[in-house]
Amino acid sequence: MTKVIRISARDNVAVALHPIARGETVEAGGLTVIAAEDIPQGHKIALTALGAGGAVVKYGYPIGHMTEYAGAGAWVHTHNMRTNLSGEGAYTYEPDVKPLPPVEPETFMGYRRLDGRAAVRNEIWIIPTVGCVNDVAKKLVRDNQDLVSGSVDGLYAFTHPYGCSQTGADHAQTRKLLAALARHPNAGAVLVLSLGCENLQHDQFVAELGEYDENRVKFLTCQDVEDEFAAARELLEQCAAYAARFARQPVPVSDLVIGMKCGGSDGLSGVTANPVVGAFSDMLIARGGSTVLTEVPEMFGAEGMLLGRCVNETVFQKAVGMLGGFKEYFISHNETVYENPSPGNKKGGITTLEDKSCGCVQKGGSAPVADVIGYGDPVTAHGLNLLYGPGNDLVSATAMTAAGAHIVLFTTGRGTPFGAPAPTVKIASNSQLAAKKPGWIDFDAGPVADGEPIADAGRRLFELVLHVAGGELSKTERLGYREIAIFKNGVTL
Repeated sequence: MTKVIRISARDNVAVALHPIARGETVEAGGLTVIAAEDIPQGHKIALTALGAGGAVVKYGYPIGHMTEYAGAGAWVHTHNMRTNLSGEGAYTYEPDVKPLPPVEPETFMGYRRLDGRAAVRNEIWIIPTVGCVNDVAKKLVRDNQDLVSGSVDGLYAFTHPYGCSQTGADHAQTRKLLAALARHPNAGAVLVLSLGCENLQHDQFVAELGEYDENRVKFLTCQDVEDEFAAARELLEQCAAYAARFARQPVPVSDLVIGMKCGGSDGLSGVTANPVVGAFSDMLIARGGSTVLTEVPEMFGAEGMLLGRCVNETVFQKAVGMLGGFKEYFISHNETVYENPSPGNKKGGITTLEDKSCGCVQKGGSAPVADVIGYGDPVTAHGLNLLYGPGNDLVSATAMTAAGAHIVLFTTGRGTPFGAPAPTVKIASNSQLAAKKPGWIDFDAGPVADGEPIADAGRRLFELVLHVAGGELSKTERLGYREIAIFKNGVTL
């Protein structure tokens, strides 16, 4: 059994694929060391002596520096290592764009909308414009499940606490995000549910939504009717009748947009699950499809893995603007840019933000960066897209859905039950988690730690995605876990 991996020949630490006992001899990348202490799974072991102030190199990039001397075989973690990040940064475009050889796309059994877009689900979505009608929306879902039949795959409400008592950019951001969800192709029909006195008025929502099919999108303002449940029932029946017109048919995978997210990561996430998603991303992009990578704070320290891959200087400048904008967001709130990773990340072996970021961006594979898009904006470029959004699981997964992601691939080393509005596929970085939480985990990337080639695991994941796109329910869907969270920055009135 291989106990450690040296990810890059430049690395001076290796990652424990399995727990290492003190005194155990391990070999990685041609270097042999004796463990000076117990090394937990996912944590780092020094391959050479590391001096105080010296760089710790993993993934071929510095992920921090030592705060004290550590000999070969020592455990390298929060007790003897710190970040190098400060919040400053200047970037120069040094192109390293390597297009992927094209591959003829397979097909999956999906839906084709009247505007030509593809979908993987044919659901009815209830979207409240304000948190005051959240419970009305929930009751409508409970009371109208009889409408879920035939080709109608489900009825869901996406509640949130906003839509009123917001000003400026926050109000605009809420409006933009909700309208983007209303346009999502997985929603065969939509009921937009308002109260009537909120800031987000009906005319504002319609203006944000733009041109729409009146047979597909219905509106109800609760204060305008005597019985909102009876009125909504009539509209939902119309929604169901419209959605029932669609049936599954062969659709090329080149029409797929897939979001890529990690949460509850551990030290194996950047070694197993995230590279497997990266292999999947390259496979889909080679077939003409699109993927979305967000979590901008978890690109800090790993910019060198992404910026040179921008297809041109215009996209590079958009990426730099995205990174700089998010750093300014932190600074404007008097927060340090590197206030990351989480306690769970650290327990799993991630030490610094650079360590986390270098593992996180593995999900982007090797494809060129085709475009950089803003929060609430749609994916329009085929290929790898970077999306402005935070690392928070709920907020970023919602943002990817709003950008048009049909499915969200969600890697985790610690485990999480959360589900986005789009079908959410959970990918375990280690087999222990997959065995412990079979009700949460759809795909086990743990075998990569025991020698399965990443390309083979990527192919396994690709096949699973085609099944989910064709109607197979993910674990979160079976549990009924669907929710949204909206990015908020400003004042609540």
